[in-house]
Amino acid sequence: MDLIDVVIVEDDPMVMEINRSFVNTVAGFQVVGVAKTGGEALAIIKERTPSLALLDVYLPDMSGVFALREIRKQGLPTDVILVTAAHDAETIQNSFRYGAIDYIIKPFKLQRLQAALENYALLRKRLSKKPFLQQEDLDGLTLNRGATGNFDGNLYGLPKGLNELTLRQVFLYLLKQKQSLSAEEIAGEMGLARVTARRYLEYLCRQGKVELELQYGSVGRPVKKYRVL
Repeated sequence: MDLIDVVIVEDDPMVMEINRSFVNTVAGFQVVGVAKTGGEALAIIKERTPSLALLDVYLPDMSGVFALREIRKQGLPTDVILVTAAHDAETIQNSFRYGAIDYIIKPFKLQRLQAALENYALLRKRLSKKPFLQQEDLDGLTLNRGATGNFDGNLYGLPKGLNELTLRQVFLYLLKQKQSLSAEEIAGEMGLARVTARRYLEYLCRQGKVELELQYGSVGRPVKKYRVL
């Protein structure tokens, strides 16, 4: 079996060693290089063209997001998973915009990293089996990967009718807000049907990523409002 080559980009020596040791224990993966700076990472990735890079955002010489953008600008065929303490919505959104395939927020459980690696291996395997894909093939790949970002409660698939991209967009939109919002308010801002927005919000509540608040007025039923925990 061909092993998947991995480069780890991390400036904390202890974290680097933990991640390297762990990745090497996951079946099908091997660490072929490490880097402490973005410059070192770009040089190693250009030289060795690994399949995957685990990339931190907070690096001494440049942002990991900038390094990711450079990887894409140079056309290097390396997939990237962000592993970082950065959890602001802008950084997360830009990471996905520049092609990150997953985003893991520190501190994290090693099972989360293992799941990300195994999902990546599954994705590569499925893509290699077919020279051409149909829409149902693509839907299966994205939905079976589960929600990325910090939706670590759902690693192996979404309920029928929910779409990973829309889920991520709803979460990121709510993450940027300073106050709780109702499903109707979110639907209006995002161009969704109210019932659709409510389904995604209820799912995020069940996953423990969003909190439901009941706001009572002088008359009528309480209004359900949602905010990121």
